[in-house]
Amino acid sequence: MSPFIEPTISVIIPVHNGGASFLRCLQSLSESARPPEEIIVVVDGATDGSAYTARQFATNVIVLPISNGPAHARNLGAKNATGEILFFLDADVTVPPNAIDLLVSFFGRHREIAAVFGSYDTDPYEKNFLSQYKNLFHHYVHQSAKENAATFWTGCGAVRREVFMKLGGFDESYRRPCIEDIELGYRLKRAGHEIRLVKNLQVKHHKHWGPLSLFKADFFSRALPWTDLLLRERRFINDLNLKTADRVSVVSVYLLCICILGAFFWPLSLIPVPFLIALIFWLNRDLYHFFFHHRGALFLLKTLPWHWFYFLYSGIAFAIGLVRHLYKKSVSSNCSSNNCKESSLEKNESRKISDG
Repeated sequence: MSPFIEPTISVIIPVHNGGASFLRCLQSLSESARPPEEIIVVVDGATDGSAYTARQFATNVIVLPISNGPAHARNLGAKNATGEILFFLDADVTVPPNAIDLLVSFFGRHREIAAVFGSYDTDPYEKNFLSQYKNLFHHYVHQSAKENAATFWTGCGAVRREVFMKLGGFDESYRRPCIEDIELGYRLKRAGHEIRLVKNLQVKHHKHWGPLSLFKADFFSRALPWTDLLLRERRFINDLNLKTADRVSVVSVYLLCICILGAFFWPLSLIPVPFLIALIFWLNRDLYHFFFHHRGALFLLKTLPWHWFYFLYSGIAFAIGLVRHLYKKSVSSNCSSNNCKESSLEKNESRKISDG
């Protein structure tokens, strides 16, 4: 372990129409046992009073007239930061009083670590079922993951500024909240840096999830682009929600659907159904025990259709991503082949002209 050197912290928050949750986010930072050296808010094309709210608490408020996405906003905040550690927060989370102290202590004692991230806590602000389910699921995934992480998360994540700037920050081609944090994590690991999941660094999520918003975020902003990234990088980690048990669960849910639908044509296809249901329960037994322990039997029963639907659309996203990847690969291969042919023809023509 390296000797303790106390680093400085710059908090960076991108916000687009943050509303009341953004105000609570800033209030929680103002109540920190140890205040950060600076709070930088990048107002990303907001049309509400987010800029006014930010000016009540932040050290530096940068207002962008049009939205360019959180990746661009975070990069802009980082360029204006002076702290050695960039602490990225979403505008809809609140931090516990010890969060800054925890980061100072961790980075000060572990000079070899380039980045850390935490998780949501077990008590989300919104009390409707889907908000509880989604955030508890996220908490479980992070808390059961490896501490030696292979990716990054900006809901509550910090990185050394020097490392961040050398890597060029977030990929700004992600124009909406997406997987820009995961992609940065892949580049951090590729460059040989260490990332840690600090499990006692937990924030409260204030987002309200409904059926449509949950599906759109999971499918279009996470599953599809993450599949593209996985296939491009060829790095299939056995961690977070990409564990072997999750992959087998996806296949099992599809087989279950095939067996049930097949019963309309061949009743014997129902024979494997009990086995498949038992297998899915066994593969996810720790998660289901977690739901039961924290919210009871009724809550657990309500999570089952949503969790199995999650496996269903995750499989669809992977299939779409795989087809797109193979198509791009085929087009690229054909283009390369045609270029080679054209180049060969050009050389032959040149030789003829020279001989002539």
